Amino acid sequence: MKKRLIIIIIIIIVLIGALFILRGSEDTWICENNEWVKHGNPKAPQPTDPCGENKQEQDIVVYLEENQVITSPLIVKGRARGTWFFEADFPVVLVNWDGLIIGQGIASTKENWMTEDFVEFEVSIDFEKPDYGKNGFLIFRKDNPSGLPEYDDSFEVFVLFE
Repeated sequence: MKKRLIIIIIIIIVLIGALFILRGSEDTWICENNEWVKHGNPKAPQPTDPCGENKQEQDIVVYLEENQVITSPLIVKGRARGTWFFEADFPVVLVNWDGLIIGQGIASTKENWMTEDFVEFEVSIDFEKPDYGKNGFLIFRKDNPSGLPEYDDSFEVFVLFE
């Protein structure tokens, strides 16, 4: 009878251990609503790759928030897949509320851009605050030296002028 009780206790302990192992760590990063969110207290840094349903479509990440108030000169940093670059840069334009270009610049990198991985970039844009309208868009355009429309892409961030 004692042997049977010991075997049952060992089986229960093994099952509980297996459950903890299969359940995963409480201290990790979880993808919620296409964003990385802390779960517990992860030791690893926040993942840099996009997550969620659209992760294949997110080829550019800009360190500028929607509705952010901007002033001139505007310096923006971010990450884009190497496929956005040609000769280590791609164009960026700033437009006012009705789409008129009020500033432009070239996002460039010092890293190896001939990759499909993410590459850090920086762009500086001088502009004059529009006389009318408080908002506009910062438009990042994939460099497309081929001119073929199937290789065009862009990413827009809504901004406010101070």
